[in-house]
Amino acid sequence: MSTLLSSGRLQAEGFPAPLSAGRTRLYDGEQVDAYLAGRPVPALPTADDDEDLLDRQEAAALSGIPLHAWDRRKKTPAVSEHMVLVGGVEHWPRHVVRNYSPAPRPRPSGGGGRPAGTGDQVPRDLLPARVAQLLDDDPTLTAAGVTDRLGVHRNTAQAALTALRAERMADVMEQQGVDAAQAAAALGYPAGLTRRRASTRAETIVRGRQARPYLADVARALHARGWTTTDTPPVVQHPTEDECFAALVLDSPQAPAAALVWSERHGWRTSTSRRHPLGRGAAWPPPGPGVRHLATGTTPDPADVVKALESTS
Repeated sequence: MSTLLSSGRLQAEGFPAPLSAGRTRLYDGEQVDAYLAGRPVPALPTADDDEDLLDRQEAAALSGIPLHAWDRRKKTPAVSEHMVLVGGVEHWPRHVVRNYSPAPRPRPSGGGGRPAGTGDQVPRDLLPARVAQLLDDDPTLTAAGVTDRLGVHRNTAQAALTALRAERMADVMEQQGVDAAQAAAALGYPAGLTRRRASTRAETIVRGRQARPYLADVARALHARGWTTTDTPPVVQHPTEDECFAALVLDSPQAPAAALVWSERHGWRTSTSRRHPLGRGAAWPPPGPGVRHLATGTTPDPADVVKALESTS
């Protein structure tokens, strides 16, 4: 590379033009190979494609905004989750840049207007079924398409699409033994629409499903030792989507806390809250009133979990 740069051949007449206008210049590999081999340099495609990757200059031009405005826009989740690094340069799929709709700015006055996220034309409880129908008809469906057809806010549409795609990808991953990318391809989902968020959630769903039998065994063991007063073992609750994470509600008189919480990273602990809001990157709570770490390892034997819990009472 250093020899090529110092040779001056990049500025020679007939050398292929760079694909990007930023500080880091990117070139088409086939064009450069043909030039260096003395063959005719092939022409670049002239038709636009939804999966074309655009750098920040191209994205800003397509959006009709200045570069500094695009630098703010690219940080929004609906755009940032689709970012792809090519040669160390940030790029975004053309359809993401084109279809992104900025959320309306709040009105400056103290009165009037409606709270963000309200006023959707489809009730929240009916939205998943409606989006599922649209996705059945068009696997390449975008959040902008959901907004146009159902009249919901774009953030609401994006959340529903991501959740639905993740569930369906998880089903395929379990049935066919493939990874998230292969599941997305099998379902006809374009890579740009399932990168990062949907794939991560699908992987979490699969791990959560795999952990359910073990968690059910722990629930039965707790119920058998009288840590719950219900007629049947407690149902395993999954309060978060960011991490494989579950909880069992305790209602025994001798229970030291409101719930028993399990994390795939940290194992078991007691909790003072039945909701225990622990998201990705949150610190594992240190021991204290109502909080105690139990049993080493992420999947200790159910009997060991019961013994550790009994030692807290």
